[in-house]
Amino acid sequence: MGRYLLRRTAFLLASLLLAASLLFVLLRLLPGDPANALVSVGATPEQLAAARRQLGSDLPLPQQFASWLGGLARLDLGTSFVSKLPVGSEIAARLNVTVPLTLLAFVLAVVVALPVGFLAAWRSDRWYGPLLNGVAQLGVAVPVFWIGMLLVTVFALRLRVLPAGGFPREDWAEPGRALTSLLLPVVTIALVMSASLIRYVRSATVDVLGSDFLRTARAMGESFGCAMWRHGLRNASVPVISILGIELATTFLGAVVVESVFTLPGLGTLLVEGISEHDYPVIQGVLVVSTLAVLLIGFAADVVQRLVDPRLRAHVGGGRS
Repeated sequence: MGRYLLRRTAFLLASLLLAASLLFVLLRLLPGDPANALVSVGATPEQLAAARRQLGSDLPLPQQFASWLGGLARLDLGTSFVSKLPVGSEIAARLNVTVPLTLLAFVLAVVVALPVGFLAAWRSDRWYGPLLNGVAQLGVAVPVFWIGMLLVTVFALRLRVLPAGGFPREDWAEPGRALTSLLLPVVTIALVMSASLIRYVRSATVDVLGSDFLRTARAMGESFGCAMWRHGLRNASVPVISILGIELATTFLGAVVVESVFTLPGLGTLLVEGISEHDYPVIQGVLVVSTLAVLLIGFAADVVQRLVDPRLRAHVGGGRS
């Protein structure tokens, strides 16, 4: 297990370096000049040249990349071209919204999807089994922003029981107001995520219900619940863990849509602002942090899978992992 962790960590760092390099190059290929953020409309060529020198965008690309990569190694994401604030502190402030939003929605989706997916598989011969599966299929097809707007229309505009958007200026100094502001966004994300998870949980459960080891356990006198707990749970959880990691990463990356619908000052909103203003340090910082989060989630999912399934810890490629 130790050798596997070392290899997996090396792969994570290499992937992050490759992603950061591609990100830097692709941003410089996009149209637009970041110096325009510092000058007014109708600026003279001399003023634009001075702005480029101030930003360092007049330097050769290899020198710009080496400077940015050196700062990244020191955990310095640079300074915003527009606000003149450290990008790291801006991202940290926005993560106070994005991380709770993502985690609360993920927990709620898992709490809903696990029992519903199991029930849809276990009672597939009853009328409500196919119904639950059909509702999940429909939920996957519905866009997340449409669900968000529907919830705002019902609970904020008509019933007036929840805010339509925004977040307290005091941040989490008032937890009650902060959680109330996140309630509709969390439910929006959880509904879409749980619909997808229900399908995977159902599929994994169907495979277990039809397995030889479960039938053997039942034939040896174990009850259905005991056989599922001792033999079925671990086998069904292996593919679901992988899907949970993917869903969590997707939710973190897709928060930009929900944050836009509910006007939340999160990481997604910061990215949109950076793109509209050609603020390269902000764009690079947000995308690097997002990439790192996705890689860490995948890393954690792989480790948990190996802990749950001993077959993954067996000989692979002639050596012990």
